[in-house]
Amino acid sequence: MISRVYISHSEGDEDLAMVISMALNRIGLENFAAMYHLSPGIFMAERVSFGIRNSDCLVALITKESSTSTTLNQEVGLAKGLDLLIIPLLETGAKMPFLIGQSQPIEFTESSFKDAVGLLIKTLRDLSRLEWLRIACPCCGEEMTQYLTIQEEVDESLMKGSCLETVCSYCQNMISLDPRTFAPMPKI
Repeated sequence: MISRVYISHSEGDEDLAMVISMALNRIGLENFAAMYHLSPGIFMAERVSFGIRNSDCLVALITKESSTSTTLNQEVGLAKGLDLLIIPLLETGAKMPFLIGQSQPIEFTESSFKDAVGLLIKTLRDLSRLEWLRIACPCCGEEMTQYLTIQEEVDESLMKGSCLETVCSYCQNMISLDPRTFAPMPKI
C-alpha cells in the first residue's frame, strides 16, 4: 500500500511539482518534495533524505531541463537503493535517468500535463486503497471530505470530456471537479 509519495523534481519544475502535490493531497496521499524555498533551517540534503526514506513511492518529474539534473538523478538513485517503487513522469523529448531507463514512464507535453497527473493518480489508485477526497469549496472556502469517485465514473467523465459533479456539504452549492486532478473548476 502506498500512503506517502516523494516527488523528485528540479528547482525549475517546482510549479509542476506543486500541481502533483496538491492533486495527491486531494486524494489523501501524504507527499514530500524538496520545495527549494521552504524550511530554511533544515539543509536540503536532510529534507530530501528524510522525504525519500519516509515514502513508499517516488514520482520522478523529468522535464527536458531536469533530465540532466544531478539532484534529480541522486534522488532517483537513493530511491532505487531503498528499493522504492519509482514512477517517472517524462516530458516528451526529455531523457530518462540511467537507473530507471528501462521503466515505462507516463509521458506528457506542456499541454497534457494534467492528463499525466490523472494517469499518475489512476496508477496510484491501482496500487493503493484510496477512499477519500479532500477539496476546498470554491464558493464558501470550507474544506470538505467525501468519498473518492470510483474510477469507472472518472473514466466515463474523461471519455465524455465532462466534469465530475459534487455538492458542498457546507453551502450546498454544486462544484465541478476536473476528473484528472479532482481540482475544483472555476464557475463559467
